[in-house]
Amino acid sequence: MNIPLSNSTIFALATASGRGAVAIMRISGPQTLSILEKLCHSVPKVRQASVRQLWRRGDKDELLDQALAIWFKGPNSYTGEDSAELHLHAGPAVIDAVADALVAYGARPAQAGEFSKRAFLNGKVDLLQAEGISDLVEAETQAQRRQALEQTEGGLSVVYQGWAQKLREVLAFQEALIDFPDEDLPEEVEQNLKSTIETLYEEMKAHLDDAGRGERLRRGLVFAILGAPNAGKSSLLNLLADRDAAIVTEQAGTTRDAIEVRVVLGDVPVTLVDTAGLRETEDLIEAEGIRRAQKIGREADCVLCLTDASIDVLEPEVKCDFWIRTKKDIDVSRETLDRNDNKILFISVKTGKGIDHLKQVLAEKAKFLTARQGPPPLTRVRHRLGIEECVQHLEEAQRLDWPELRGEELRLAMQSLGRLTGTIGVEDLLDTIFSQFCIGK
Repeated sequence: MNIPLSNSTIFALATASGRGAVAIMRISGPQTLSILEKLCHSVPKVRQASVRQLWRRGDKDELLDQALAIWFKGPNSYTGEDSAELHLHAGPAVIDAVADALVAYGARPAQAGEFSKRAFLNGKVDLLQAEGISDLVEAETQAQRRQALEQTEGGLSVVYQGWAQKLREVLAFQEALIDFPDEDLPEEVEQNLKSTIETLYEEMKAHLDDAGRGERLRRGLVFAILGAPNAGKSSLLNLLADRDAAIVTEQAGTTRDAIEVRVVLGDVPVTLVDTAGLRETEDLIEAEGIRRAQKIGREADCVLCLTDASIDVLEPEVKCDFWIRTKKDIDVSRETLDRNDNKILFISVKTGKGIDHLKQVLAEKAKFLTARQGPPPLTRVRHRLGIEECVQHLEEAQRLDWPELRGEELRLAMQSLGRLTGTIGVEDLLDTIFSQFCIGK
């Protein structure tokens, strides 16, 4: 890749802003060593944590802090460049003073994701691993952490690199058929070529057929609560969230807009959405709330439909995964009943009976929707689109008999796969990908 590396030296906090015991300031770039020489009386040994006084040099030298300094000589660093870490006392005044000194010594504040971008440009990680680092920083649950860590360690990269190697071999065979048409090449050359293309095609199709489990786990699930007005939707939201997130009154139609609460079910982050009650109305505001509720129900990963246990179950205008019967004393022997392919669960939002069982059922649903099956899953729309594009080219390659046209489709498939890991044509993707990172990463 002909992507220019910056000659500037950058710095940023790698820890959260605010008061604390320690704040870590990261530095990376060609001036790192000279900056350390100015800050410290003596530069620490490579990769050895050492206590140093940090100074702002000038007409009158000023002591800024006593800190732990670590010096990483490139390419043996996170970014592949000369780098350093300063473990400062985390007072805002200390951080500001050190930042001002770094600017005076020639460094500049880093942009979002610039450290990881430099790591990619210096060949320390590929794009998939870099995205895994971003996901690891954002992980809310242990399941998200495990998925992100596997991607950071190269689990997804290994799968795609294996496909890329097979594509390279196929291209080599295809070029041989194009360049030496008059040679007596063995018949099995083209047979093996077609067989490998078909195998790659089937493997990638299977990879795509994962019901979006990796993407769901990364972003979290959405569980919508639908039902008629005053069916107990807001009360159920509060019980599942273990706090008073929604206003509950005896007046029907209190909820006009969607109310969202983030919880963890089955080690999966889930956004619970309380919606406006579904009914016929001439109130324009309530009608808009109902329209939004129906839209949320259509797009949700799971829909809970609440009904008063004293009335018949009504079919809503959207899918329904679980029917929740409320407002009735519960016969505990009737916790769950099958209704076609769905489940009916009985709860009391007033006494809380049945809520623990409901939480267990919803946790199992969340686990099922994000369960790992086979190789590392797709985690982003970018990955899915890239593999889909590669599959389209492989499908076209299988259809074509002309070696030149088939070879072109194989090259296009190779490019689609290469853009995922960052080995081909990634210039336009970099700013978009790394701008999603935090500043100190």
